[in-house]
Amino acid sequence: MSTSAGLSVLHALTFEHHDIIAACRRPQSVAELAAGLRLHLNVVRVLAEDLRAAGHLAIHRPNAGTAQDLSVLRRVIDGLRAVPDSRGTLRDTS
Repeated sequence: MSTSAGLSVLHALTFEHHDIIAACRRPQSVAELAAGLRLHLNVVRVLAEDLRAAGHLAIHRPNAGTAQDLSVLRRVIDGLRAVPDSRGTLRDTS
């Protein structure tokens, strides 16, 4: 998330830093941010860390217990299996 300090200096930031702060007015993952800005994930990670160190960006890491909860992964996999493919049929990934 952009901080108030980051938003207040938005006009003075370099191109990529500006785009990241502008895009982070709503919470999103670094992967979503990279995809939205069409930048490499590792580039966005480095730039986001620079912005965090400057106080322009607040980074929230997910709870480690949730990230390692296998039931969450199972629900994601089941949800992906339920998405129809381009022919309108469900994917069989078994």
